[in-house]
Amino acid sequence: MIKSENKMPAFAYLRTSSATNTGADKDSDKRQLSAIEAYAKANGYTIKATYYDAAVSGTDPIDQRPGMMDLLEAVLSNGTRTILVESPDRFARDVLVQELGYKMLKDKGIDLIPTTSPDYFGSDTPTAEMVRTILGAVAAFDRRTTVDKLKAARDRASERKGRRVEGRKPVPDATVNEAKRLYRRSPKTHQRRSLRQIANVLAEAGHTSPSGQPYTASSVKAMLQRAGVYQAADAA
Repeated sequence: MIKSENKMPAFAYLRTSSATNTGADKDSDKRQLSAIEAYAKANGYTIKATYYDAAVSGTDPIDQRPGMMDLLEAVLSNGTRTILVESPDRFARDVLVQELGYKMLKDKGIDLIPTTSPDYFGSDTPTAEMVRTILGAVAAFDRRTTVDKLKAARDRASERKGRRVEGRKPVPDATVNEAKRLYRRSPKTHQRRSLRQIANVLAEAGHTSPSGQPYTASSVKAMLQRAGVYQAADAA
């Protein structure tokens, strides 16, 4: 028997397409959790918390799911790096959404394990390889296009001003991490600070733009997007 203190921490993720859990999805959440708990018990995991997206389509991007975003916030804040789902299609039904979501998690150092097929996301199926190749090519194209556009814009600005104009310096990681911390929901009110409120608190703590001015709300939004925690539904 595996002692509880030696067990690995993990979060459980459930998704159903029906808010009332009726019809084809009747008792699906209970079945999913049962399968996850059985897998965890057999493989040395302890479930720290369960996150549930009800009435969420399997084709919806994972960064547009409230339950998944709350899960990611918890993952990034407490050190747990494993998510257990019942099956790959409970994570996402669309192959592209699966691969995009899996890549996002992998880039953050998070392991995603479907209990019905634990090696699913680690296997190199022809479909997975094709999708990954396409995603990689698109990402490389976007990066190159962005770099070329920025360089061309700097060249034009330099020509107009008669001196070399360089790009904006990146926001320090320490500032991004502090913005992410300030963005977390209050444990008492369950509300988040607005982007402007975060900018003001950052300025009070000495985190300002290169010009010495407080960051704008749009700058804070960019920081949170960079950290992978921003939710579009939150107001500025």
